Amino acid sequence: MRTVNPPGWKRPSGYSNGVAKNGFLFLSGQVGWNKVGEFSPDFVAQARQALQNICAVIEAAGAKPEQIVRLTWYVTNREAYKTRLAEIGAAYRDIIGRHFPAMSVVEVKGLVEDAALVEIETTVAL
Repeated sequence: MRTVNPPGWKRPSGYSNGVAKNGFLFLSGQVGWNKVGEFSPDFVAQARQALQNICAVIEAAGAKPEQIVRLTWYVTNREAYKTRLAEIGAAYRDIIGRHFPAMSVVEVKGLVEDAALVEIETTVAL
């Protein structure tokens, strides 16, 4: 098992951003905070940043976004997600490309980070 944390990122306490084992990379849920831990109040901006954070972890493992096999989105407001699907889709294609793995969206009451509106868990085939 190999832990994966992007260069320059503060090492998280109690977990790793990614773990590679048996040909897969498992990413912890990535939220939409920037490198200094700040969140935009906008749902789409947070989704965009979370996707960028996912790509940073994938790149640190030596992989590419097209190797993603599963995404699970946890959102605090299903309507915010549904009403902005076109914008979210555009951000997704800008960052991930035209690669569409298995994907689920789950509405949750809240996330550990109070300002987080979205968290995305990812599995990558190495």
